[in-house]
Amino acid sequence: MQQRLVDRHPEVPADQLVAQMVPPPTFDEVSFASYIPDPKEPSQAAAVLKAELFADQVTKLHKANAKKPLFGKKKPVTGIGLYLDGGFGVGKTHLLASIFHSVPGPKSFGTFGEVTNLVGALGFNNTVERLAANSVLCIDEFELDDPGDTMLVSRLLAELTARGVSIVATSNTLPGQLGEGRFAAQDFLREIKKLGSLFEPIRVDGPDYRHRDLPPAPEPTAPELLAEKASHTPGSTLDDFDALLKHLSTLHPSKYNALISGVSAAYISGVHTVTDQAVALRIVVLADRLYDAGTPVTVSGAKLDQIFSQEMLDGGYRKKYLRAISRLLALSRFEAPATAS
Repeated sequence: MQQRLVDRHPEVPADQLVAQMVPPPTFDEVSFASYIPDPKEPSQAAAVLKAELFADQVTKLHKANAKKPLFGKKKPVTGIGLYLDGGFGVGKTHLLASIFHSVPGPKSFGTFGEVTNLVGALGFNNTVERLAANSVLCIDEFELDDPGDTMLVSRLLAELTARGVSIVATSNTLPGQLGEGRFAAQDFLREIKKLGSLFEPIRVDGPDYRHRDLPPAPEPTAPELLAEKASHTPGSTLDDFDALLKHLSTLHPSKYNALISGVSAAYISGVHTVTDQAVALRIVVLADRLYDAGTPVTVSGAKLDQIFSQEMLDGGYRKKYLRAISRLLALSRFEAPATAS
């Protein structure tokens, strides 16, 4: 019988939510040694050295904080921060994962969205307590899309660094410029400055792919052929687009990873342009989880580059939506192994 994502109702214990915060499988084996700097971009070699030094400092700091004092309660040494800034495709995530692999546990790695989702699922105080023993918290794709997230992350990082946790983040925008041009509220700008003060920014130069044209989207599959392909692909799921979107609205985004766990390929029928922002942001999270898992995606209906309206692509979440389209297009070019008919 054909599986459907809408029939899955994952329950993820708090411990598992934290335990699953590790680099995507693509970065399981990376290291500082496997990062090959471009000789034309000296900042890349400098960034590797800085990242290695940061990892060494984090290790020493964590060991110092782990030592129990002879008398009384020792105040932890404040954590340190590193911020890797640069365009797409220059190896920032490679360096971030290398830092993760180089420092002692406990440690956590997640995208900015995964960190905010963790707080949403566990609550602020519970999240702080569960991450407070970390040597480091690695945050990929650091971005601030609204003042609420800014206040939340600023508080979280301030609490964690005070407890001795070091923070390393990547982004395409320097911490003092995050959110620039979108929100002018004074509280928001004040929090931005606080966040910037936590990090030592390191520039990683190289070809910037932010303005690279997306490859053309493949033609959608005919509905009958889509169902046939799904039926011949072991471990695949087949869902109606609207039914899947409705199901996603019933799940906290922190559960999307468990939702697609073990799925060999996702087939989605009746894809159309989405105009509701809340729905679109759920698609972004699902696209990220599918991409991290390397799960092939095949659709019928509209092309994947038409999944978000032009109004949305011109708005404040443009970077999120373009990333989701790019990732879905990449996944649409994968082929899951099928059984013989």
